[in-house]
Amino acid sequence: MTASSHYDAVIIGAGMSGLAAGIRLAHFGKRVVILERHNVIGGLNSFYSIDGRKFDVGLHAMTNFVPPDVKGTPLGKILRQLRIDRNELDLCPQRRSFVRFPGIELALTNDIAVFESEIARAFPKQADGFRALLADIRAFDDTATEPCTLMSRELIRRRISDPLLEDMILCPVLYYGSAQERDVDALQFVIMFKSIFLEGFARPFDGVRVVLRVLADRYRSSGGERRMKSGVSRLFVEGGRVSGVELESGETLTADVVLSSAGAVETMRLCSDQPAQTREEGVGRLSFIETIQVLNIQPAELGWNETIVFFNDSDCLQYERPAGQVDVRSGVICMPNNFDFGDRRMEEGMVRVTCLANYDLWHALPDPEYRENKAHWFAEAARSAQRFLAPVDQRRLAAATLTTDMFTPRTITTFTSHLAGAIYGAPEKIRDGRTPYSNLFICGTDQGYLGIIGAMLSGITIANQHGLKAAR
Repeated sequence: MTASSHYDAVIIGAGMSGLAAGIRLAHFGKRVVILERHNVIGGLNSFYSIDGRKFDVGLHAMTNFVPPDVKGTPLGKILRQLRIDRNELDLCPQRRSFVRFPGIELALTNDIAVFESEIARAFPKQADGFRALLADIRAFDDTATEPCTLMSRELIRRRISDPLLEDMILCPVLYYGSAQERDVDALQFVIMFKSIFLEGFARPFDGVRVVLRVLADRYRSSGGERRMKSGVSRLFVEGGRVSGVELESGETLTADVVLSSAGAVETMRLCSDQPAQTREEGVGRLSFIETIQVLNIQPAELGWNETIVFFNDSDCLQYERPAGQVDVRSGVICMPNNFDFGDRRMEEGMVRVTCLANYDLWHALPDPEYRENKAHWFAEAARSAQRFLAPVDQRRLAAATLTTDMFTPRTITTFTSHLAGAIYGAPEKIRDGRTPYSNLFICGTDQGYLGIIGAMLSGITIANQHGLKAAR
């Protein structure tokens, strides 16, 4: 093995966590390179163009939004540690979102008092229990790095006795961040609950590319190096550490420390002393389809004023890999136009619908059937979601539709390399980022912080705890 270049740190993946880690290390004068297999940055939270239109991938909303005067939150930490001015992100808060189940709804805004009052209205006998649950969540230590054995349903049931309310509380948390089926560990639940309910949703007016542009500019101005179309083919391992990083081009790099945002199982499979199918049982099972419908009118003109709707039509929430290709019984509707943009207005309307999908069934389809199935499930997802919105004349909606698009579990694997199209990665997270190798660490989805803010926080945390120490 002959190395052509040596770095203080090599970072695998130019997603949010990789970029944040790179910025943090570059700030301290470390020689850092970020390696990205694809030709765009962002990973699970990127964008693409069709006929001149920009489509966000992954971003419905950024969680963890707080007003500028609120201190001691993840958003504030990210801005401070990455030296980003809050105004650069152009964050616009949500107006009003909903959790909707058959015959009942709970509204939520970026003020927890609204959700609390909604529970008191719809579940009066559970109001005191919910207030006690809030106290438990606020007191919960969400900085722990050891595995959490307490599950969220057990935590909730200590205070909430109504299974319907339990599912309605869990629905946004699961859909916005759980890699586990049916439940999530209490630590992940508390982190996500705080980010959604105690903090809140926001969005840059121009979408995720605003955040990516800020991160890329900050990384470049800090002296970091980025290599696009530079996938990693193998990590050479000797003496319990990574001795070299081989690129798909055949070039080999060396580094004092390697940070990988490629996923825990995916990273282990790159290691030269591991079997090709290592940790098959650790691969995530949850994947999704997402439909995008572009309109020549604002959604509000159809009576659709909601920012985000988490919906479910079953007796109990079935958050698990579906037996069929897609489970349209539950999901998420997002209308980006309905954030509070002040005097600004998006030129075109947009409606996005996300539902659980079965990777194996999508992966097995030959191309002609794949396209046919995309068209079928686009219509089914739209039909299901619209039951939880104001009724609309379908002819008017069809006439207002300018274009549509849809991604599937196959799309996720193609553009992120996540095995089984698992957006949220492996069910078991590695909170301290450690691997069996002394200089290889995991950041991003499989470290445990999810969402855009969570991904950046993960990159910062692993860079601080391991990257800077190892580089020293």
